[in-house]
Amino acid sequence: MFDNLQERLGSILNGLTGRGALSEADVSAALREVRRALLEADVALEVVRGFTDRVREKAVGAEILKSIKPGQMVVKIVHDELVDMLGTDGEGISLNAAAPVVIMMVGLQGSGKTTTSAKIAKRLTTRERKKVLMASLDTRRPAAQEQLRQLGVQTGVDTLPIIDGQSPVDIAARAVQAAKLGGHDVVILDTAGRTHIDEPLMVEMADIKKKANPHEILLVADALTGQDAVNLARNFDERVGITGLVLTRMDGDGRGGAALSMRAVTGKPVKLIGVGEKMDELDEFHPRRIADRILGMGDIVSLVERAAESIDAEKAAAMAARMAKGKFDLNDMADQIRQMEKLGGMGGIMGMMPGMAGMKDKMAAAGLNDNIFKRQLAIISSMTKAERANPDILKHSRKKRIAAGSGTDAADINKLLKMHRQMADMMKMMGGKKGGMMKQMMGGLANKMGLGGMGGGMPDLSSMDPKQLEALAKQAEASGLTKGMGGLPGGLPGGLPGLGGMKLPGLGGLPGLPKKK
Repeated sequence: MFDNLQERLGSILNGLTGRGALSEADVSAALREVRRALLEADVALEVVRGFTDRVREKAVGAEILKSIKPGQMVVKIVHDELVDMLGTDGEGISLNAAAPVVIMMVGLQGSGKTTTSAKIAKRLTTRERKKVLMASLDTRRPAAQEQLRQLGVQTGVDTLPIIDGQSPVDIAARAVQAAKLGGHDVVILDTAGRTHIDEPLMVEMADIKKKANPHEILLVADALTGQDAVNLARNFDERVGITGLVLTRMDGDGRGGAALSMRAVTGKPVKLIGVGEKMDELDEFHPRRIADRILGMGDIVSLVERAAESIDAEKAAAMAARMAKGKFDLNDMADQIRQMEKLGGMGGIMGMMPGMAGMKDKMAAAGLNDNIFKRQLAIISSMTKAERANPDILKHSRKKRIAAGSGTDAADINKLLKMHRQMADMMKMMGGKKGGMMKQMMGGLANKMGLGGMGGGMPDLSSMDPKQLEALAKQAEASGLTKGMGGLPGGLPGGLPGLGGMKLPGLGGLPGLPKKK
């Protein structure tokens, strides 16, 4: 979402940090470029003006111009102002009210309200252990109520039975009453939308609010909206009074202006962001982490949290035990690739690694993308159980059969086997005496990040279960981990060892990946 903005701001600010001293003219020239970059990212003009004015006021002061590292001070000011624009602290959905807590979803048609309602319901059910009831108030869009019912079946969440002929206000009242009688903790009202804002829509939203008395009113907006996001947020806030924002399609290729503009204009927090089509692809919005990613500082805390959610503790323990003995066959390699896919693929992981934005672009230019790993999974899946356990038996006739079964050729299979051998060698090096290379690398990295006090260095993540990983993520965030990692040259040395047993091959230089033909 923020790739273009990250690239532009990165080049502008790198130009400042490379200089010994800065004049007011240097700062003004850089801020003109920052302003242009934000406008190109579809950030609203009024928001851009306020942002650059605040940065200029702080950046041209004597304290900055006489600083030992004035360029880095300017970067810090831009970072802090970005965080302030996005909302300082992340805020989740508030359930601090008498049950049933009513959550009202509003927004334009096509913004993803119905899907987001189901995602929130699933999140509250699985994470908060809440009993949720969903109700569709959209009587205009064909099959809207049926769509929510099917999503309820898919997620295992109760939905209000459909009664033809009822008005949205009557459905809202019936939903709240049904939630009380059914012992539900939360009721989610999925309201109707329009293709544009009009008076009848606003009147309907106000009537529903008056009848249902919602504790949360969440505006669902498409992150690809662009400049019109400001008018959308302002109109809904003035007429209905929203309590927070949910941005959908944050995994798209939009410019990210909506996320920066809507919070600044309404003063209401972005509470959740949709990062995919699946029901569990809904994340909390952390302003500081987003600012870190925009400025190329990475987001290692979110990466650890994502690992904690996606990694199977038993599989991770079994994998760690095998690797400690130096065992690593093609079944293990396939598991590693699948875990990488769960964490967002190579591109998603590298986007969260400090200092790795440039490497991500170089990989894309060289044609090294997640399709390579899909092809490798196809090759491994075409092998027999014996071949996966013992790759050394793969001779010409077997390779010919595997190539035909996977739609590849012998060269692709040879590249896969070469990559496997390099990974297996790396695993043996990471095992061995006194915890091997893995602990040494992570311990050294911990000292660089100022985490040396974490029990004699950073613990081996491969031996930790998801609960321990979650605790580590919180501790890392509290200690300002991402700030400390911002200056690491070249990203992590040799790769990210041991996220729950997942060894990422060669992120420090990507050895072993096949070259583009």
